[in-house]
Amino acid sequence: MEAITWILAVIMVGLGIAGSVLPALPGVPLVFGGLLLAAWADDFQRVGPLPLIVLGLMVVVSFAIDFLATVLGAKRVGATRLAILGAAIGTVMGLFLGLPGLILGPFVGAVVGELVSHGKVEQAARAGVATWIGLLFGTLAKLALIFTMLGVFAAAYFL
Repeated sequence: MEAITWILAVIMVGLGIAGSVLPALPGVPLVFGGLLLAAWADDFQRVGPLPLIVLGLMVVVSFAIDFLATVLGAKRVGATRLAILGAAIGTVMGLFLGLPGLILGPFVGAVVGELVSHGKVEQAARAGVATWIGLLFGTLAKLALIFTMLGVFAAAYFL
C-alpha cells in the first residue's frame, strides 16, 4: 500500500508541475497535495508539521503570484479591467487550441478587452503585451516556487 501511495504522490507532483504551465490544472496545490500524500505515506515521521506548514504557506503565496503578476503587468501600461478580464477569458479559451492558444489566448483576450474599453489599437497592443509578460513572469515564479517546495520537502525528508 505504501508503494501505491508514493506512486500517487509522484503523479500528483508531476501533474502539478505541468499545471504550473497549463492553466487547466491547479499546479501548486497539486504539488502540495502530492507532497502531503508522500509525508503521509511515511506516517509524517520524516516530514512533520513545520515543513508542511511552510509548504502550505507557499501555496498561499502562489495564489498571490497569480493575481499580482497579471494585474501588475497590465496596470503598468494602464490597462483597464476589461483587458484583464479579456486576458482571463482568452486564457480559458486558449486551452481548447493547445499550445498556440495558451500562448496567444491571454494576449488576444487583453487586446479585445482593451479595444472594447477604449477602442485605441496602440493602447490595446500595449495592454496585450504587458498582460502576456505578466502571465509569463507569474508562470516562471510559480515554477520556481514549486521547485523550492520540492527542496523544502527533500530537506525535511533526508536531513
